[in-house]
Order: sequence, then C-alpha cells, then structure tokens
Amino acid sequence: MDYQKLLHHTIIAAVLAGNDILEVYNTDFNVEYKEDKSPLTLADKKASDKIIHELQRFEIPVLSEEGEEIPFEVRRQWRKLWIVDPLDGTKEFVKRNGEFTVNIALVEDHVPTLGVIYSPVFKDLYFASKTIGAYKIDRHDFISLIENIDQISLDELLVVATKLPVITDRTNYVVVASRSHMSTETHQHIEALKLNHTQVDIATTGSSIKMCWVAEGIADEYPRFGPTMEWDTAAGQAILQEANCRLIDHETGQPMLYNRENLLNNWFIAKRD
Repeated sequence: MDYQKLLHHTIIAAVLAGNDILEVYNTDFNVEYKEDKSPLTLADKKASDKIIHELQRFEIPVLSEEGEEIPFEVRRQWRKLWIVDPLDGTKEFVKRNGEFTVNIALVEDHVPTLGVIYSPVFKDLYFASKTIGAYKIDRHDFISLIENIDQISLDELLVVATKLPVITDRTNYVVVASRSHMSTETHQHIEALKLNHTQVDIATTGSSIKMCWVAEGIADEYPRFGPTMEWDTAAGQAILQEANCRLIDHETGQPMLYNRENLLNNWFIAKRD
C-alpha cells in the first residue's frame, strides 16, 4: 500500500468535504431526522458525496453513514474499505457550537491503518497511517493552507505538523467525555478512577476530537459506555494506534475490529499506554 499517496488524498478529501459543510453551516439550514431520530442535514449529504468522489480513484469500496445500506454478504468479501463519517457530531452541528468533524478511515483486514479527522470550524487537522505515524496541524498553521489544499504535498504538510503524542509534564489524570452523551456508567467509571489517581479532571468536547485529545496527550482516556457506530471510531482508532494509544473493546478486551456484521460498536475505552 502506498500510504503516503492514500493519506495525502484522504486529507484533501476531508478538507474539501469540510468546506462543503461550512457552506451549509453558514446558512439557515433544514434538519431532517432518520429512523433512529438522529438528525441529518444537507451538509452530511454534500460532504459524503465529496469524499466518495475524491477517493474513488483508489477503487476501494466505501462504507459511509450516509451511504446505502450494504449487505454483510457483500461487505465480508472486502479486504480493504474506507469507513467514512462525513459529519461526525451532527447534534453539535445543529447546535452551532462547532464541535463536529469529518472522519475518514482506511480499514484493512478489520484493522484501521489510516485515519484523518478534520474540524471544519476550528481548522484543526489530525491524521495518521501505518509507516508514517500520527500528526496534528494546529489551526494557526493550517488555516492559510486550506484554500489551496489540493496543491500542497504531504511533505509540505508534515513540515508544519506536530508528531503525536505531545509529551507534557502535567500530573493530573484527565478524562475526556462527550458533551452530548454522558451516561450513568461513564460517571461511575470516573468516580472509580478517583480512587487510583490523586487528581482526576474532566474535559468535555464533541465528536471524534475526544479520541484526538487522547492521542495528542491532552487527555489520558476517553470512556464511552454508550452506543456508537463503526464510522464514529475507525479514524480515531487509527490515529490513537499510531500515537501509542489504544481503543479497547470493553467486551473483548482487545482493540476494536471493523467491517463486522453488526456495525454497532460495543462500549470502549480509548486510553494512553
């Protein structure tokens, strides 16, 4: 696999999709609701179409939250696939708090090997792949590159990127939690952590940025004791793994696997080693 080429074009796809999302975000958009009552906007649809268009050159099938339901009998034949959430954090999008992301992952033999997470409002870009590692480009360095993203090489992006994790000298134990999905079990888990750590602090944010904060070193773990789907976690897991972190399936005790028959994830904990 040419991970440099794959990663470069995945970054471009995520940023272009983010631009399409912002076009909708800055209007008086309409909200639809899917069968599970979760919100859906024109931004989800436009971003999904842009990502699929940009990645079709690789002739790798796509599993997307906004795509058609693909039978497992078909998917089980796929050794490689893209897993895409074109707008992770639609509730945050609807609230207009900016805490949503574009998530794109490459999965090979059930394991995420490449991931890109981009925040269209805050302009932070996280990306990782096998053979290359995990990186972040901070908004202050990235904002000037966005307009010409399709003309900038991966090497040029790496020049302004910071390798993850970032080593810090803090002594407190930081748990990052969802702004919209804090369950009773998560509260109980955090209380248990307080028995083993002198100081436990809680940070909150939306979407997949929670996993990125663990990979970056801002937080030590992200427990999610509630429902998520494969497209919610695949890109984040790829970034975590390349930053020497883990995303552990709470039921199996092993790293989460993907392209399963049931796309609903078990509970999990993302944490630093």
